[in-house]
Amino acid sequence: MARGNPAPGVEVQGHIIQALIASVEIVRPEVLRILASHGISASSPRSCYPLADVLRCLEVIQERVGRVTVRAMGQQVPRHTAFPPHITSFAMALFLMNTAYLGNHQGAEDIGGYHHELVDGQSSRMRCDNPYPCDFNQGVLEGLHARFTGRGMLGLRIEHESEDCRARGATACTYRLKW
Repeated sequence: MARGNPAPGVEVQGHIIQALIASVEIVRPEVLRILASHGISASSPRSCYPLADVLRCLEVIQERVGRVTVRAMGQQVPRHTAFPPHITSFAMALFLMNTAYLGNHQGAEDIGGYHHELVDGQSSRMRCDNPYPCDFNQGVLEGLHARFTGRGMLGLRIEHESEDCRARGATACTYRLKW
């Protein structure tokens, strides 16, 4: 995950924090401690939180609790995000991802995004150049698939298209999605 203070002044919608809290019950006490140590309280939710604080929390959670937890947190995000009623399929939701991402963040900074390209009816390419870690982004994609197919994580394959990965210091991850 990128270090430093990415996107100063950018805030993330509070429902994203609820997704982090709702993710993995067995490690919830540790996650709550980490969030609290960065000024994020589950008992007094706010409408927005500084993105830099959320990213620092994800970094610490990844270090202390593990990548699987960060991925599970990403999987919860689509459950806590409103979608227009006309979005009824995973393929349609992929086209809306960048719009939804930008709508859940406030501030004038360029914060990257989710750049989708349909390859065919059952596969696409997704380039993620946002500041979130690779495991979180993959979890978001899995959660989106589960929300719109009702099949859980089954039936979606996510593969890196190249050796470049945010976990190894790259500025983006590009995934091939097959469903």
